[in-house]
Amino acid sequence: MTAPRIDTDTLRRLPKAVLHDHLDGSLRPATVVELAAEAGHRLPTTDPDELAAWFVAAAGSGDLVRYIATFDHTLAVLQSREGLLRTAEEYVLDLAADGVVYAEVRYAPELMVRGGLTLREVVESVQEGLAAGMARAAAAGTPVRVGTLLCGMRMFERTREIADLAVAHRDAGVVGFDIAGAEDGFPPADHLAAFEHLRRESVPFTVHAGEAHGLPSIHQAVQVCGAQRIGHGVRLTEDIVDGTPGRLASWVRDRRIALEMCPTSNLQTGCVASIAEHPITALKELGFRVTLNTDGRLVSGTTMTREMSLLVEEAGWTVEDLRTVTVNAVKSAFVPFDERRALIEDVVLPGYAAALRSSPRT
Repeated sequence: MTAPRIDTDTLRRLPKAVLHDHLDGSLRPATVVELAAEAGHRLPTTDPDELAAWFVAAAGSGDLVRYIATFDHTLAVLQSREGLLRTAEEYVLDLAADGVVYAEVRYAPELMVRGGLTLREVVESVQEGLAAGMARAAAAGTPVRVGTLLCGMRMFERTREIADLAVAHRDAGVVGFDIAGAEDGFPPADHLAAFEHLRRESVPFTVHAGEAHGLPSIHQAVQVCGAQRIGHGVRLTEDIVDGTPGRLASWVRDRRIALEMCPTSNLQTGCVASIAEHPITALKELGFRVTLNTDGRLVSGTTMTREMSLLVEEAGWTVEDLRTVTVNAVKSAFVPFDERRALIEDVVLPGYAAALRSSPRT
């Protein structure tokens, strides 16, 4: 397990775990086209291949605000029960085809009520679609466990309400909470009431921080709000000098606060200059609990297999590195300890061993 290069087929077979993936950023292009036609929503193009390319180009503008604006088209087709059921089911099947064995999907219910659904109906529809996808994946011999994170939008006033929704559905597939949206100008501490409520109710949460905004957003997320994980967190490196972590970075590392890192997405939004220079590699080598994620498979034109391949080809990652971030992700999942341990011992580690035994080396 020391080959510097791993072929794509082997990468696809490796068990994967993804903690940071947005439902509204991961639809199939053909599904967007079909649902948009039914909803009367105008797209930039109705050719699925051209639409896929359009999403990647628009999201790759180097601007986080424009990146987020691409979601206008996906959200337009997620305003009905039928749209939610279909996209949630397909979401799971696409993960299973990519070798994902554990995933947490996140979305903002408040952005999916324009068609008349209530917040509760949105959540119930998504959960029904996810359950159908998990059943089909299991029947096909590619089981995948998918938990849900409900997102409150940091620019709006409903985070406490969404936190209530997460508490109400924590025994029905919802495993945690997040705040999403434009970081700059919308600090996590503005939503402290939601986070305090979640802590009282023992519901874990992550916070988007350290992407468009720097160390203050990470400090607030961790020290003020009490986040158990950080979404992105690439700018944590600003508190590391000559390989020595400062007080905040040390706190994050020492307490094993997971960093949900998304290389391609960060490249698109201008947070990093290249995959080779992405902080995920340096942070991994310094012992931080980094995890590898897709963020939005449609808007980034990516998969977990592709993210792994990029790190292998451009950052010199080995199979050991890939296994490390996969185990990190499962360790940091918002599901019970026994389930996490079983996934690692019974699925991830044997899966890596099996894939490597049958892989050609280059």
